[in-house]
Amino acid sequence: MKRRNFIQQGAFASSALLMPAVLISEVANKKTYSGQPFKLNYAFHDGMFKNSAGKDFTDQIRYGFDQGFRAIEDNGMMDRLPGDQEKIGNLLTKLNMSMGVFVHAFDHWPVSTSLCSGNAEWRDKFLKYTREAIDVSKRCTGKLITVVPGNYDRTIPFDYQTTHVIEALKPAAEILEPHQIVMVLEPLSDTPDLFLRHSSQAYAICKAVNSPSCKILFDIYHMQRNEGDLIKGIDRGYEEISYYQIGDNPGRNEPGTGEVNYKNIFKHLFNKGYKGMLGMEHGNSIPGKEGEAALITAYREADSF
Repeated sequence: MKRRNFIQQGAFASSALLMPAVLISEVANKKTYSGQPFKLNYAFHDGMFKNSAGKDFTDQIRYGFDQGFRAIEDNGMMDRLPGDQEKIGNLLTKLNMSMGVFVHAFDHWPVSTSLCSGNAEWRDKFLKYTREAIDVSKRCTGKLITVVPGNYDRTIPFDYQTTHVIEALKPAAEILEPHQIVMVLEPLSDTPDLFLRHSSQAYAICKAVNSPSCKILFDIYHMQRNEGDLIKGIDRGYEEISYYQIGDNPGRNEPGTGEVNYKNIFKHLFNKGYKGMLGMEHGNSIPGKEGEAALITAYREADSF
């Protein structure tokens, strides 16, 4: 999986070549923004504004706040030192910002490992990391944990694998419920070897677990690749979706760089009354400060419904 090795800059080189020089210059000159909060709560990640604010994530958080963002997400939060987790959490509290998802440490395991097998050792490790996530949550103020069950096991019929996943998630949800922490199951498009690939599949699992601590992470980039029909997919699973992630396709960069009509999707979510966060889990299509300014402009445009 190697989610923490996500290349934040994405495929910026080819996109930069396609962008007119006059537009790059125009974006570069827009050094400041009003800081007016967006209509929806977009959550940026570490490295997204490093050229404008520096490598320190807390400096990037302050910069993002000044640009109007009111949330972050951090896949690798469980890998950070406890002091750094607390430092980030304290800053978010001070700025009245929200913490989006961090990834369950189960995701560190080799891709061959999976909750689908019903292996007791793997399930016990999953529950162990779930308990550890509670302390991380307290320090960073995050209440959402991304969970990926693992790879499809071709030695076991599909329905048995689904049952194994449900049986692993139920005790994990019981551990998290008293702390109001939510596991969000993420269907992915990275490889067909993955067990969880469709929003309907995640919906059925959440219904079976039947807990407020087990919901869906609807990643718009992955769902565009795997199933399309995005707005209908959102509507069908809406009651079980607790978090969205963003990335245009192809390229997995900011809105406006691919084929997804993000302005319509954002408007749809706004009109439905969605009050949660939308994680900006994508790269910047243009390098450097110019690219970071262009990214902010892209979000202002997509948010101008």
